[in-house]
Amino acid sequence: MGVLEGLQPASVFHYFEEISRIPHGSGNIGKISDYLRDFAKERGLFHIQDKFGNVVIVKEEAAGFEKEEPYILQAHMDMVAVADEGCDIDMKTESLRLKTEAGKIYAEHTSLGGDDGIGVAYCLALLDTEDIALPRLEVILTADEETGMEGAKEIDLSMLQGHRMINLDQEEEGIFIVSCAGGARVDVKIPLAEDSGDTQNMRQLTMRVKGLLGGHSGVEIDKGRGNANWILGALLCGLSQRFDIRLSKIQGGQADNAIPREAEALILVREEDVAEIDAFLKTEEEKFRTELGEKDPGFALEKVCHNGIVCDKSCTKESTAQALACICKLPNGVIDRSADVEGLVETSLNLGVMSLQENELRLSYAVRSSVDSSRENLCRHMIEIAERAGARAKVKNAYPGWAYRKDSPLREKMTAAYRELFGKAPTIQAIHAGLECGILAGKIADLDCVSIGPDLSDVHTAQEKMDIASVERVWNYLLKVLTECGQK
Repeated sequence: MGVLEGLQPASVFHYFEEISRIPHGSGNIGKISDYLRDFAKERGLFHIQDKFGNVVIVKEEAAGFEKEEPYILQAHMDMVAVADEGCDIDMKTESLRLKTEAGKIYAEHTSLGGDDGIGVAYCLALLDTEDIALPRLEVILTADEETGMEGAKEIDLSMLQGHRMINLDQEEEGIFIVSCAGGARVDVKIPLAEDSGDTQNMRQLTMRVKGLLGGHSGVEIDKGRGNANWILGALLCGLSQRFDIRLSKIQGGQADNAIPREAEALILVREEDVAEIDAFLKTEEEKFRTELGEKDPGFALEKVCHNGIVCDKSCTKESTAQALACICKLPNGVIDRSADVEGLVETSLNLGVMSLQENELRLSYAVRSSVDSSRENLCRHMIEIAERAGARAKVKNAYPGWAYRKDSPLREKMTAAYRELFGKAPTIQAIHAGLECGILAGKIADLDCVSIGPDLSDVHTAQEKMDIASVERVWNYLLKVLTECGQK
């Protein structure tokens, strides 16, 4: 018996649980892609699976819908796979451990993948239904959306007939997304010199930033939450300006588009400086706690000083200081807000992943902007800062924003259906997060698009939850749109 058995709509939750049994983190979508291909094959539906893992499935219209324009439905098959510290689940090979509590679904110790597993589940349930008459459905299920929308960039959609699309990658019920930011990934590599000097009189210090809320680097970037990577980098930079410290290890974050909750470093410090370092860190810890306040109340700095030297190697004092200074020189967080849409972040970046590998401090940033030129300018600015510091920076996976469409028959029809079903109008909104609609609009002429979805919280974190009742309401609304909204 499945964990979600008995929940309504049964077909949607059945497929969501099926998806959750298949590892499908970004970059690990082979099995989920094959599952979607086999789903279509078993039902005799037209389908295409390309070499990138994208899957397109088409279900022909039922009797009575011959003159109806097709609907394109779109979701992405990958998830941001993150886990709590110490979690024993291998998200590359094992199923998620689904749980239900207080009307919500979550995965034990890991992210849930409601973003965008629920969108895929809606699509499969619609394709599988036999007792509901529907217009022609053209379903686009893309690969690796979370790491730069690579699947959407490469997919061929020339076989499609539709020009109106419902994207199912929204995380708040009752809010129709009609525009979103574009984005890119910037990878910075800062060289470090290995220390060959005497470290016999030095002690080993482990520092760990923990307890932060984390979150989605687009949706939560304006909430004032702490970024564990940046905080740890700033603390270490402050130390390097005052004391002789040598970086040995550093690690934080699991995805560039998730605000990191924890980060850890191992450094060498001089025996005679230990007491002063401890006093400095206590002062800085209190400053960060005050600054974060109620926005991120769980912040904590854990410090452990070891007597013996157990690290294999460390970096020189000079290269350590230069690398840490580069972290602080590079921007992080909200850069600019929209002058046209009140409260909307226009441009931002997030230091999502930080590590020390092969004598390089490696930083990965998710850059977002609703203005493509602003995104490009920010990326150039980061490259300039990195090069001045003797580092290398590379822009990857850039994708365009999705511009607002003033004339949208689909938006008007969906708004009317929402008002009829729920007795109120939906909220029409632009968001700072990235969706694939902008890329797909470049592949489908005159694409009219709206993004919807059920209530999800804390996506891209191990605290992610999905509201059960909201899933059902959105399903009922989706059926109303598809069966009534477009009929003449």
